[in-house]
Amino acid sequence: MKQSYQLIVVGGGPAGLASALAAHEAGLSDILIIERDKELGGILNQCIHNGFGLHYFKEELTGPEYAGRFIAMLEGSGIETLTDAMVLEVTPEKEVHFVSGATGYQVVRADAVVLAMGCRERTRGAISIPGTRPAGILTAGAAQRYVNLEGQMVGKRVLILGSGDIGLIMARRMTLEGAKVLACVELMPYSGGLARNIQQCLHDFDIPLYLSHTITEIRGENRVSGAVVAKVDENRRPIPGTEMEFDCDTILLSVGLIPENELSRQAGVGLDGRTKGPAVYENMQTDIPGIFACGNVVHVHDLVDFVTAESQKAGRAAAAYVLEEEKEEGGVLEVRAGDGVTYTVPQRIRPGFAGKGVELSFRPRRIYHECRITVKSGDAQIAAFKREHMAPGEMEKITLPAVLLQKAAQELTVAIEEGAQ
Repeated sequence: MKQSYQLIVVGGGPAGLASALAAHEAGLSDILIIERDKELGGILNQCIHNGFGLHYFKEELTGPEYAGRFIAMLEGSGIETLTDAMVLEVTPEKEVHFVSGATGYQVVRADAVVLAMGCRERTRGAISIPGTRPAGILTAGAAQRYVNLEGQMVGKRVLILGSGDIGLIMARRMTLEGAKVLACVELMPYSGGLARNIQQCLHDFDIPLYLSHTITEIRGENRVSGAVVAKVDENRRPIPGTEMEFDCDTILLSVGLIPENELSRQAGVGLDGRTKGPAVYENMQTDIPGIFACGNVVHVHDLVDFVTAESQKAGRAAAAYVLEEEKEEGGVLEVRAGDGVTYTVPQRIRPGFAGKGVELSFRPRRIYHECRITVKSGDAQIAAFKREHMAPGEMEKITLPAVLLQKAAQELTVAIEEGAQ
C-alpha cells in the first residue's frame, strides 16, 4: 500500500462514495476510501425497503440498489478501496492510522481528508429506562441488520419506543415478517419521522402511535416479558394513573441518532454542541484546513439523496484544496440558530467562497403552520422564506444568494416566525 494519497475518505457509505467520486471528477486521481465493514455501501446495505433515489436518480430504489449505483461508478475511476479496515486515528496533520487483517497496522498520509463515518443509535443506557435488564431490547438499526442481513427474527410481540424513521420502517418490516407490533410510543407530542413513513409504516398496518407517552418500566428476567407505558406531561414527566401494560417479548429503541465523531474529536476538529458533529464552513471544511466532513457525521439527514448532494460538495472542495484552487479567504459570517431553530449547517459562511449562493440546512424545534423563516444580519433582515408547514422530523433547506451575503456585515441569525405571511 502507498504511504500517501491526495485524498483519504474515512467511510465507504453513501457520503464517502459520493465525496470520493466528486473529488475524482474535480481532478484528483489518487484517492483511497477506507471502510470498516466487509463491503462498501454503509447502512444502505441493510435498508432493503424502497424510497431512495427519488431526488438524485429521479426513480425509486432500495438502499442496496442506491449504493450499488455509486459502487458501479468506481469501476475504471482508479479510486482505491480498502474494506474490513478500522480507522483508529486521524491527526491534524492528516495522517490516518488504521488496522486491517490484510494490511496490519498502517499509517498513511493525505493532502486532504474527508470524514464520512455516519452516525450511531442512542441506546437504552442513554435514556435510562427503569426496570430489569433482560434480553430482547435492541436498537431499531440492530434489529434491521439481524432481520435483513443475517436472516434472524428478533421477536414475535414487539413494542417500539421512539418514532424515528428507522423505528417506523421496522414496525412495517416486523409486521411483514409475521410479528405483532403492539404500538409505537413517542415521548414528544409529534413524531420524529417523515410523514410518508408514518402513513406507510404505521397507519397502513393499523399500528397505533401513542404521542406524549414513554416506557416507564421494563419487565422480565431472562427475556423481556412486558413493559409499562405512561402518558407524560408538558415537562415529559409520567402522569400517574395513565399507565398501560403491554405483553411483549421485544422492545425496539428508535430514540435518536448521534454523529460518529470520536475520530473528529481526536483530530482536534471543533464540534457543534447542537448537532454533535463538526462545525463546518459553506464548503464542508472543518476548522482544520484540509479536513472536510459530510453526511450524517455532520448532522443527521432524512434522505440519502441530501447526503449525496452535501458529500459531493465536500469532495469538490477537497479537490480544490489539494489542487490549490481556493479563493482568497475574506471575511467569515457566523450562522446562529434563532427562535424556533434547533441548529444550522453550515455554521460559518465565507462570502468569498459562496459562488452563486449558499444552501443552509436546519431543523425546526416544533411543528409550525403558516410561518416564515427569517435571516437577519444584526438587526437587519436580509431574507425571508414562507412555509405552510414545518416539522422537526423533516430537515428544511433555504438558499442565500451571494449578493445578500456580500451585504451582510455581522453574524447571521436564522429564526422562525409563526403566523407571518
